[in-house]
Order: sequence, then structure tokens, then C-alpha cells
Amino acid sequence: MQNKTVEDVFRNRSVFVTGHTGFKGAWLCLWLETLGAKVSGFSDEIPTRPSGYELMRIGNRIADLRGEISDQQALEASMHAAAPTVVFHLAAQAIVRQGFEQPFDTFATNVMGTVAVLEAARKVPSVEAVVVVTSDKVYENTGSPWAYRECDPLGGHEPYGASKAAAEIAVMTYQTREFHQAAGSANAPAVATARAGNVIGGGDWARDRLIPDFVRAISEGRDQEIRQPNATRPWQHVLEPLGGYLVLASALLENPEQTPPAVNFGPDQPDMPNVAAVAETFLSVMKAPETRVVLAEVTNSGEAKTLRVDSSLAREKLHWKPCWSATQAIEQTAKWYKAYLAGNQDMRAFSERQLADYRSETPVQCLR
Repeated sequence: MQNKTVEDVFRNRSVFVTGHTGFKGAWLCLWLETLGAKVSGFSDEIPTRPSGYELMRIGNRIADLRGEISDQQALEASMHAAAPTVVFHLAAQAIVRQGFEQPFDTFATNVMGTVAVLEAARKVPSVEAVVVVTSDKVYENTGSPWAYRECDPLGGHEPYGASKAAAEIAVMTYQTREFHQAAGSANAPAVATARAGNVIGGGDWARDRLIPDFVRAISEGRDQEIRQPNATRPWQHVLEPLGGYLVLASALLENPEQTPPAVNFGPDQPDMPNVAAVAETFLSVMKAPETRVVLAEVTNSGEAKTLRVDSSLAREKLHWKPCWSATQAIEQTAKWYKAYLAGNQDMRAFSERQLADYRSETPVQCLR
């Protein structure tokens, strides 16, 4: 991968993306399109209205396939038809608070959905590499101020984090040669998991997420309450981990034996802003004086107050490192939503320009 760019790797390559209608999935599809990949997406529905997927007109240029991620037969049939060499698995129930409301569905989607993807991949001969996207919340969070590393114990004190940790354990089975031999797999693709931090960026309208909640408040001219204002998270722009996923997939294709089985992709800032600071910075850049931050400490949310991940492995083994600081990530996110709320922008063209800006600035040579 040292001498190849992501264009070299993905141009004219067939790629299968689950969760392509979601926030991260839409941006990944946009990036893959610009690289000249032949993209097929598999999702059950468009999760929000508005949506980045629709505003960026992703469905116009890819094969838009629909089905439940845990429907293994439908997924396998779609993957067979697409005949991809790379699979990016992003489909998930990704909202922490929804996990408390619907724990069974969260586990079913995040664990068995992952198993369905891996089952399809071992039965579709064209698949060479699978990147399973999990979360920074897979770690057993002890409240430690130290950043978690890939060798730290997995765990979960709430359904979302626990389901993602369980998905990681399921992946470990499909990473072993012994399993594929005993199961009589037709195919044994290289598989790795990607654990990203708290991702922000334009085109996200999921409920109970900080930035989308404030975008709704700004559009409605009202204040917005935040829970756990003092909590810190590894904030990063959506393009940061997506670049990491592309690098990881490239490594699995080019040198699977030397590629780590699980990789963190997070910011390298030692001190991350807390929730209140992110909200205030976002409102300042948005120039939205009619919306104020209302602090309401929630003591029984079940969510961790401190979370950091160590991305040294990605830096050492994949030569990946972040580009934009937390402040820059907030600014770039605000620019996207300001353009959208102004109502006079082609959001696909705007997103393409933002992606081009990121690629011109990233220190990761293969992403340029």
C-alpha cells in the first residue's frame, strides 16, 4: 500500500456497502464514487428525512439494494449479484439511547447483522476483504483517563456498546483459518474491525445526537437542552475514519497477513472539548444567536462520561493519522449545515468540494 493510492486500489473495483443510506454510509459511497469504484449499497430504508444520502444524490450513481441486514438469505443474494471484492459493513443501530429503549432490536441488528454479513462473505467467492465498522464504545469503560488500545478488554455497560463488543467477538471467529476449514467455507476473506470515535459532519439528522439536535433547534429558532455537558468524547469529522476504512481495506487486499485484526481511528488531541464546548463552538460558527445551550446534567443516562481511544496502531501499521482538529471538524460541519439551511446550495457539489478540501490537506499520502 506504500506506493499505491486509494484511487489505484478502488478504481473500477466492485465494492459492497451495508448501511449506505446512513450518515457515514452516504459519505463513504460519495468518496468511493469519486475514486471510480463500482458501488452497491444494501440498507433497509433511508433512516431520516432530511438525509445526507438524498441530498448528496448517492442513489443516482450506485446500485441501491434494499433489505434487512439480519436477513441472511437476502443479503447473500444481493452480495452474490454485486460480486464485490471489498465489503464495508456499516449497517447498525447506532444510537446509544435507542439501545436502552430497544435493547433486543439493538443486539439483533448489531450482532446478528454482522454475522449475516460475514456468512454472506464466506459464501461469495469474489469477496477478498471485509471491514466491519464497530465503535469506540466496544471497550470495557472503567472511567480511566487513559486512551483505550486495541489490546484492552472488550465490554459494555449499555446495549449499544455491548452489542458492538459482541459483534467484535463474532468477527474473531471469522478471522480464524480453523473456523473456515471446519465450516467448509467456500471463501475465507481477510476481515478486520474498525473502531472510530464520535463522528460529526454534514448530513446527519439522527435523533439524540448532539449536532443534529442543534441543527433542528436552529431551524426552528429555539433553545436546545444537552445531557451530560461535561462529558468528553473523541470528536472527529466523518471523513477522518472513512479515510481510515479505505486505508484498512486497501491493506487487507494488499497485505492481509500484516494487517491488524482491529484498529482504532480517533483524534490525537490530548484534551478533547466536552459536550457543552462543542455545542457552543458549533452555535458560534453557525451564527445562531436565537438558539442557546440549556445545560441539564442527566445523572441516570447510563452513558460513560469520559472516552478516548489510542490510534497509535493505525499510525504505525497503516500510516494513517488524523488531519482536522476537533475545532476544525466542528467548523467544517457547521459550514455544511449553513449551506443547507441557506437553501441555495447543491449539497452534492458542496460535499464533493469538502471532500476534495480534506483530501488536499490530509497528511495520509495514499488518500490524496
